[in-house]
Amino acid sequence: MAGMLKHYLSASRAPRYSVLLALPLLLLYEGAALLLTGSPVEGVRNGADVMLKSLFLSIGGTYGLEALAVLLVGGGALLVWRDRRRSGEPLKGAVFGWMLAESCLYAAVFGVVVGWLTAMLLRAPHMLAIQGAAAIDTRTRLVTSLGAGIYEELVFRVMLVGALLWGFRVVFGMGRGGASTLAVSIGALVFSAFHYVGPYGDRFTLASFVFRAIAGVVFSVLYVTRGIGITAWTHALYDVGLTLLGG
Repeated sequence: MAGMLKHYLSASRAPRYSVLLALPLLLLYEGAALLLTGSPVEGVRNGADVMLKSLFLSIGGTYGLEALAVLLVGGGALLVWRDRRRSGEPLKGAVFGWMLAESCLYAAVFGVVVGWLTAMLLRAPHMLAIQGAAAIDTRTRLVTSLGAGIYEELVFRVMLVGALLWGFRVVFGMGRGGASTLAVSIGALVFSAFHYVGPYGDRFTLASFVFRAIAGVVFSVLYVTRGIGITAWTHALYDVGLTLLGG
C-alpha cells in the first residue's frame, strides 16, 4: 500500500499526468468562453487570460493567438512525450481519477484553511472566505472561474514564480531556500493585487488582499508539491464552488 501511494504521488505530479490533466480544463474554459462571447478574445474573460493574450497580440498581431496556442499545446505535448518516454510506463486512467478526487478534496477545504490563516493573521474571527465581485452574471462568473484555474496558475505560478525563482538563483546567486521564499512571497502579493485591477476588479479591502496573498502562497506550495494539473483543478473547482454558493 505504501509503495502504491508513493508511486501515485510521484507519477501524478509528473508531466505525463499533470499536464494532461490540465489540458481538458484549458479546452473546457476556451470552449465555454467562446460559446459565451462568440470570440476568442472579446467579452468578459478571466483577467490572466486577457493579459496573456493581449501580450501575444501586441507582439504577433493576428498571429499572436496562434503562436500562444502552439506554445501552450505544443510545449505541453513535448513535456508529456518526453516524460512518457523516460518513464516507459503506459498511462493509467485510475491515476487521473484519483487526481481529480484529490483536487476536489483540496478545493473543499481550501477556503476554510486560507480563511482561518487570514483570520489568525488579522485577528478577525469567523472569516472563512472572501467573495469576488458580483458585477457580472453567474454564468459568466462560472466561465471566468474555470479560466482562473488554468490561466492564473499558468501566469502566476508557472511563469511568474518560476521566473522569479530562476532570477534569484541564477542572476543573484541566492540559495534555493531563500530564493523560493522570496519568489513565492512576491508572486503571492502580485497575484493578490491582480484581482483589483481593471473594470471588473474587486473592491479593495485589507481582508480580501491578505486572503488572496495567503491563497497565492498555498497555490504555490501546491504547485511545487503536486504539479500544475491538481493545482489548476483545485483553483478552478474552488472558484466554481464559491460562485455557486454565492449565487
